[in-house]
Amino acid sequence: MRVLKWLLAAGLVAVAAATGLVYAAPEWVTRLAIDADRQRAGLVRKEIVLPDGLRFAYLEGGQGEPLMLLHGFGADKDNFTRVARLLTPHYRVIVPDLTGFGESARLAGADYRPRAQAARLRAFAGALGVGKLHLGGSSMGGQIALTYAAAYPAEVASLWLLAPSGVWSAPKSELADIYQSTGRNPLIARSKEEFARTFEFVMNDPPFVPRPILDVIAKGVVANAPLAEYIFKQLVGESVEARASGLATPALIVWGQQDRAIHVGSAAVLQRLMPRSQVVVMPGVGHLPMVERPRQSADDYLRFRAGTN
Repeated sequence: MRVLKWLLAAGLVAVAAATGLVYAAPEWVTRLAIDADRQRAGLVRKEIVLPDGLRFAYLEGGQGEPLMLLHGFGADKDNFTRVARLLTPHYRVIVPDLTGFGESARLAGADYRPRAQAARLRAFAGALGVGKLHLGGSSMGGQIALTYAAAYPAEVASLWLLAPSGVWSAPKSELADIYQSTGRNPLIARSKEEFARTFEFVMNDPPFVPRPILDVIAKGVVANAPLAEYIFKQLVGESVEARASGLATPALIVWGQQDRAIHVGSAAVLQRLMPRSQVVVMPGVGHLPMVERPRQSADDYLRFRAGTN
């Protein structure tokens, strides 16, 4: 009994110490947590500069067929770290920061529409020695992935589309209603408080993140707000429906039933357009299935890939 009490007391002290560190040194703890997640996922941070001078920061790990994963608007490469832990045992996983976000190049006045981003990613893949690949993308990343497959169909073996944007004939989402009626974009945060609200907006069942760590993550997002607004204006009205129509690439389309950013009805629209697609809708999940349900997301994807093989 004494040993049990001692262990309990030691555990409480450890929790208190960890909690204290989060508040005393949030930036150090945040860096430590990110590095630990990457290590668990078998991912290593790398950089490459393309011949035209464009710089990409990216995560890479695992072996096998290349699987490139593209994050969404306002996010970065670490949006895929949790699910990548379950994918690196099977594939060579490559997760870049898209141009304009994270640690990759931020080009003032550049073209950030999906076609331009897809062309940059194709050059990035080529620099890594990757020809044909499997592509996955969340939100804006899904829109870019679909555009990539439509532009270079012989180079994309399959698509994993996690609530991709650009399906404008679908029912309007809460995000679209807010943006059209007020001009305010819930995805663009200009303060720590707004970022905390964005975090709640995009996920129905988010992982627990202490507020001091959330505030550290917010710094980079808030600093990038002017460029993010410029990019968003280029994306508005960029439909993927014509590109998706008749596209024969095998595709897994995933949506959260409680997605407030892009209406879940978009999934049915895409499925009708893409003859080799299948849909998974996750109850209780918001806009980021791979963050909210990494295990289910990975299991569904592995089953899909087994079927395509």
